[in-house]
Amino acid sequence: MSLKTIAYVFGAIFVLIGIAGYIDALTPDGRLLGLFAVNGPHNLIHLATGIAAIGSAAMGHHAARRFFQIFAVVYGLVTVLGLFVGQGMLLGVVAHNHHDIWLHALITAVSAWLGFGTSKRVAHA
Repeated sequence: MSLKTIAYVFGAIFVLIGIAGYIDALTPDGRLLGLFAVNGPHNLIHLATGIAAIGSAAMGHHAARRFFQIFAVVYGLVTVLGLFVGQGMLLGVVAHNHHDIWLHALITAVSAWLGFGTSKRVAHA
């Protein structure tokens, strides 16, 4: 599977998560699926991330690879920031909890592998 295809799938998932964050039945007590802390800004970040992933996929393999590289660095920073904040608000705006930290760490690892760890041949498959 090409990075371009993975970026499309990744983007679609993030858009769906962003939308799901606004559905009360899926966010009891402000926790998506009862686990992940979400609020309006957090949902907007998911939507923007999904749109960026889809846009990069539409621009081609190189842009999809660059998206995953940038995303790995950004989410890595968010993960580290989350470790310091723990439960609460990131930068005083984004709802965040311990479940988010582990998910962000996983997303960072996958994005780093896709952006930095795959060969250029795989990126163009």
